[in-house]
Amino acid sequence: MAMVRPTGPRAAVGTGVLYLVAGVAAILFLIPFYLLVRNGLSTDLEISAPDWKLFPSTLHFSNVTDLFDNRSVRFSEGLRNSVVVSVTQTLGAVTLASMAGYGLARIPFRYANAVFVMMLATLMIPAAVTFVPSFILVTEIGWINSYQGLIVPGMFQAFAAFLFRQYFIGFPIELEEAARIDGLSTWGTYWRIVVPNSKSIFAAVGSITFIASWNAFLWPFVVGRNRPTVQVALSSFLNSQTPRMSQLFAASAIAILPLLIAFVLLQRYIVEGVERTGING
Repeated sequence: MAMVRPTGPRAAVGTGVLYLVAGVAAILFLIPFYLLVRNGLSTDLEISAPDWKLFPSTLHFSNVTDLFDNRSVRFSEGLRNSVVVSVTQTLGAVTLASMAGYGLARIPFRYANAVFVMMLATLMIPAAVTFVPSFILVTEIGWINSYQGLIVPGMFQAFAAFLFRQYFIGFPIELEEAARIDGLSTWGTYWRIVVPNSKSIFAAVGSITFIASWNAFLWPFVVGRNRPTVQVALSSFLNSQTPRMSQLFAASAIAILPLLIAFVLLQRYIVEGVERTGING
């Protein structure tokens, strides 16, 4: 039965109020981004001036070039390292978690439920508890100040495996049965049938992992001091005796651009993937 939408003055008023609330919420969410861009293109005096102006008198794009020329911050190196670490860690985490989730959802073995429960139990362990043991392990194998130390520990994520398992439980089993009839193995079914038809969950988990990796600070700060990520580079402004506030705002605006671009490109898949993880949850 088709849903009939209410019409009339009350419906028009309700729709108007809804759009008004959504518009106000959008403006409130955009204010921080406006401040980043506004202050990033201003001078330090204009940022701290008592007479606030909506826009600076002159847009100082030189703040961006000065930022990349500032050797004490190492911002360009931080961007490069963050791209390498975040992309590699995301690809590795999504690959491992998807295989683990598919195995728990589709491959029957005696202790599947026990493994799943133990995996979920690790989610209740605070990250602070495992930080020191992880640091000692990375130190012992010589991964301090290396890409391996920054990337590998973050590639094993129980929450990502849980999301993939929930998604694959609701995956149409008829497609897999048809693949088995055609002679595909379990691996072939996963790689040639399941993965191409699961773009939404891969995009959702990938975006969550990428954002978490890009925004990580404590682990890169401790393990990769000689390979600073963008967040570690931003913290360099706080250690300076005379911080350049305009460069700090410009750096913050640039640092969030990859996250905004990824979200805009993948938002449709993200919503669909998160919704479908609870089909048979």
